[in-house]
Amino acid sequence: MSEYILEMDQITKDFSGVKALNNVNFKVKKGEIHCLVGENGAGKSTLMKVLSGVYPYGTYEGNIIFNGDVQKFTKISDSVDAGIAIIYQELALFPDLSVYENLFVGNEVQRKGVVDWNQTIVESKNMLEKVKLKVNPDSLIKDLGVGKQQLIEIAKALSKEVKLLILDEPTAALNEDDSENLLELLRELKKEGITSIMISHKLKEVISIADSATLLRDGNTICTLDASKGEITEAAIIKNMVGREISDIYPKRDNKSFGEKILEVSNWSAYDPQIGKQILKDVNFHVRQGEIIGVAGLMGAGRTELAQSIYGNPKSYKLQGDLTVEGKRRKFKHTKDAIKAGIAYVTEDRKGDGLFLTQDIKNNISVSNLKEISASGVINENEEIKVAEEYKQNLTIKASSIEQLVGNLSGGNQQKVSLGKWLFVNPKLLILDEPTRGIDVGAKFEIYTIMNSLIAEGMSIIMISSELGEVLGMSDRIYVMAEGEIKGELSAEEANQEKIMQLATQ
Repeated sequence: MSEYILEMDQITKDFSGVKALNNVNFKVKKGEIHCLVGENGAGKSTLMKVLSGVYPYGTYEGNIIFNGDVQKFTKISDSVDAGIAIIYQELALFPDLSVYENLFVGNEVQRKGVVDWNQTIVESKNMLEKVKLKVNPDSLIKDLGVGKQQLIEIAKALSKEVKLLILDEPTAALNEDDSENLLELLRELKKEGITSIMISHKLKEVISIADSATLLRDGNTICTLDASKGEITEAAIIKNMVGREISDIYPKRDNKSFGEKILEVSNWSAYDPQIGKQILKDVNFHVRQGEIIGVAGLMGAGRTELAQSIYGNPKSYKLQGDLTVEGKRRKFKHTKDAIKAGIAYVTEDRKGDGLFLTQDIKNNISVSNLKEISASGVINENEEIKVAEEYKQNLTIKASSIEQLVGNLSGGNQQKVSLGKWLFVNPKLLILDEPTRGIDVGAKFEIYTIMNSLIAEGMSIIMISSELGEVLGMSDRIYVMAEGEIKGELSAEEANQEKIMQLATQ
């Protein structure tokens, strides 16, 4: 009997003549945690969609062998019935339904054709216990944090007697504690004989949890590394993933020089009337010209709320305090007022808030500053094309053309389009909220390089990030937030992970 629970042999998948997968071979041993790694656009998600039946049999070439049998999945339910469950980065839960309803939706506990809700709740408690999640099954999904929702997705998969669990960037939106809890759960499930495939861009996670790691690049299988042989190292992963060595993922800036204060916030407080809560309390900080300010803190610390309160207050918080831009006190009633003052904000949720996924690159970049390419209310299409081509080239956006739909781009290239959109308004201060969330190490390096070039041109940047390495590697100064307050300021020279976490947990 084969030691492999899954063998994907010579898988080829085309999209309009472009090969997303080119004779990919992928083997997973029974009971192991196997990481699938590669740059955005390498083919990882496409391969898993072939496996799960999203791309049905007949739309690809090659064979899928699962549990010793050749599979011909024509729909998702076929793979589910075989014991395969996939959990995507965008969780597929119903926010207005309870935990127990979500756990068994489509898989209801029935008695004589009628849903047995009492038994459903009992079974839900058993599933929640398996994933070590202490929540009331009656709780609504929308009232739970992302970390708990992720565990509910896994519990949902376990309720269907899963044999192979696939997780696509499961920790992308989680803080460090929730991420570690999730990884520990995968280790526990491994002891119970459940095989896992995890797609991740977080190399430390891959190194800590993977028994094996398969590297994809440009739709091709590059290699499979074995942890038991000491092959899974950061250097080996990066070299095989991007096709080159990146000796320092955080590119250094030479000749650092800072100008006058571009932004100063004093005694800044914010009250959110929708939740009836004070979310910012007496915040004081400043940013100088040519400076990258890092804002660190745990999830819920108030970092995004701070950015949005500065950027024209789109959430209609009740604000108090002083906001000074280039020495002038300002009060922004709308985001367009902040833009006019030279402030731009790249949201952490590029898919939900930052981009129009069903429109092309050209439209997404130009939409932020249509007046610049219009006359008498009519868009100059030639100028629009010229601008989009310029940003595509300068930001190295990998796409067939500026008319490619943004929704079809990789995460890293979507982030570059989001950057281009706001660079087109020619800001003096750029706020980047989780600028590299969900993108691979190669794309991260490119984003960091772009940031440095913008600083060299005289721009200032506020970078909000949950990745401590990123904060330490890119910031000139660091502010640490907790519970809506700034708990401390650290210079780049004195900052380290221990000091940041000590302040973040005050």
